[in-house]
Amino acid sequence: MSTPETRAQDLLKEHRASIDRLDAILVYTLAERFKQTKAVGRLKAEHDLPPSDPGREAWQMARLEELSREADLEPELAKKFLTFIISEVIRHHEKLQK
Repeated sequence: MSTPETRAQDLLKEHRASIDRLDAILVYTLAERFKQTKAVGRLKAEHDLPPSDPGREAWQMARLEELSREADLEPELAKKFLTFIISEVIRHHEKLQK
C-alpha cells in the first residue's frame, strides 16, 4: 500500500515529466520561430528595410495579450517573453544589415 508521501512523489514525477516535454516543445518552437525571423531579416537586409517594425510589434503585443487571457496566462509574463524575443530578433536583423 502506498503512503501519501509515495503518492506525492509519483505525482511530482509525472508533473516534472510533463514540464520536461513542454520545455522541449518550447525550445523547438522557439528555434523554428527564429528560423523564420532570420529569413525575414535577410529579406529586410536585401531590400534595405528597417530591422524594426514598431507597428507590427505593437500588433503582436496586443495579440499576445489577448491570447494570454484566452490561455489563462498572466498577460504581463507573456508580454515580457515577447519583448525579449522581439529585442533578440531586432538585434539579429541589425547584424544582417551591417
